[in-house]
Formats: sequence, C-alpha cells, structure tokens
Amino acid sequence: MKKALLIIDMSNDFVDDHGGLTAGKPAQQIVPYIVDLANRFLQGNHLVIFAMDAHQPNDRHFQEWPVHNVIGTWGQQLYGELAEWYQKHQQKENVVFLPKEQYDAFYETPLEQILREKGIEQVHLTGVATDICVFLTASGAYYRGFKTFVYKKGTATFTDQQDLALKHMNTIFKTEVID
Repeated sequence: MKKALLIIDMSNDFVDDHGGLTAGKPAQQIVPYIVDLANRFLQGNHLVIFAMDAHQPNDRHFQEWPVHNVIGTWGQQLYGELAEWYQKHQQKENVVFLPKEQYDAFYETPLEQILREKGIEQVHLTGVATDICVFLTASGAYYRGFKTFVYKKGTATFTDQQDLALKHMNTIFKTEVID
C-alpha cells in the first residue's frame, strides 16, 4: 500500500513562540512525533510532503488573519527539528516541499497529481491547525478518493477545537484517527 505523510504548516509562524499566528507549545510538542513519523515513512519508501502556507505580503488572507508565512521570510521557514530533517532529506525523490495559498493543500496545487503519479492510496495527516488546514486537507483528500488518516499526537491548534475537529474528520470524511 503506497502512503504519503503530509506535514502541514509546521512553520516558524505557526509553531515558534514568536510566530505571527502561532499554536505555540501544543505545536512545539508534536515536532518530535512528526519527525519520528517522517523517518518511518521515509524508511518504508513512502512519500513525505511538507505542505506549507505561502503568502504574498499583500495577501487578502491577512484581512482575516495576522500576517504569517510570507514567502521568503523567517516565518515561512520550517520550524526547528523539522527544518533540520528537511535539510538532510530534501534531495530524496520521495520528499516534497509543496507551497499552498489556501487552507486545503489540494486547492490549486499539484498535490493530487503528485499523489496519483506515485500511486498513493493513503494520505496521512499531521501538522497545524487541526481544525483549519488539517481539517480542510482531510476534506480535499476525501473528495479525491484517498483513504485518510490523522495522527492525534501529530496535530495541534491554537483554538479549543482539537478534539471536535478530529471527531468531525472521522465522522464527515471517514478519516481514521490514530492516537
């Protein structure tokens, strides 16, 4: 079974204490777990995709949210251990960095094409924010016919909707929640 691990929005702006739209400590605490998952996926010859918000400085998104993940800034760079992991493995064929402008990593990106070309059947979700970008990427995967999994220990958010978002992913998008 061909699988892809999506690591969603684990940037300085979303994870670091000084980030523009940070989930803070809950996001920082999931980093070692995600690194371990990435290692396991890579060792199993599966795909590891970093789906990362990529905004222009004048993005209309900033009418609703604080400025975050502006292309080329410190805020858009991968956070901590994940940055180190990516630097070490970025040249490998099954490691992909995927910029995205919207919440859903499938929306107007080549993600579906990448997954289809690699014969991927399962999409495994980690990252932030559970109730926004992870949730809507689960939706995108579901509507494209992929079996989805989300890792409770590999997701975090800056709201109080963590458990509800996981429950809704399971109920609505038939996403299997892995503890």
